[in-house]
Amino acid sequence: MSALLTIDKVIAGYGEAVVLNGLSLTLGEGRSLALLGRNGTGKTTLIETICGLTTLKGGTIHLGGQDITRTRPERRAALGLGWVPQERGIFKSLTVEENLTAIAVAGPWSPKRVFDMFPRLAERRGNLGNQLSGGEQQMLAVARALVINPKILLLDEPLEGLAPIIVDELLSAIARIVRDEGLSAIIVEQKARKILPLTDAAVILDRGAVVWEGTSAALMNDAAALDRHLGVADRAHT
Repeated sequence: MSALLTIDKVIAGYGEAVVLNGLSLTLGEGRSLALLGRNGTGKTTLIETICGLTTLKGGTIHLGGQDITRTRPERRAALGLGWVPQERGIFKSLTVEENLTAIAVAGPWSPKRVFDMFPRLAERRGNLGNQLSGGEQQMLAVARALVINPKILLLDEPLEGLAPIIVDELLSAIARIVRDEGLSAIIVEQKARKILPLTDAAVILDRGAVVWEGTSAALMNDAAALDRHLGVADRAHT
């Protein structure tokens, strides 16, 4: 299996502050990764570093064999990074349909296909972004990332603050994306036991470094590791 994303000894943060301390990881083509850890351990910083939005002080990042270490954020998106930030990043003054058609790139994920996956969005295709509920906005954010037909999907806490019924719908969609469609993905999530069944591998961060790495199935069955590294976060969000 070829490596799609390779992060090698990356040191990064914001301004003079260093958050990631020589972090390395690899994601294979068609594989999905759960990125876990307590709050403030560097998960979002890693996602933003992949997207080119932090201060990089050392190390390299390769996407599909291409060195993107110094590539501008918009170029990284064009090369295949589909990012769903915590803030969702939708255009609130555009309709649902306009949010999708404005950025869609030819490929298997079309606006029609994401409407099929998210019927709620299809029903509200004429609504403005600011007329959607929080859960619908999150669905739209995922749909927007898909219609650029990325090589890899980066989801930063997609279930945060959502009603249980919406969480279930999004989990079903994520399962389809990574399991049925085989799209490579890195998913940052506090609800470890909800996301581990959907992913192939898992990494736990602490103080900007990898402290646990293995298969998602192994972590699901390692209660000691879940408690030691995730602790209250895992119990509170499962």
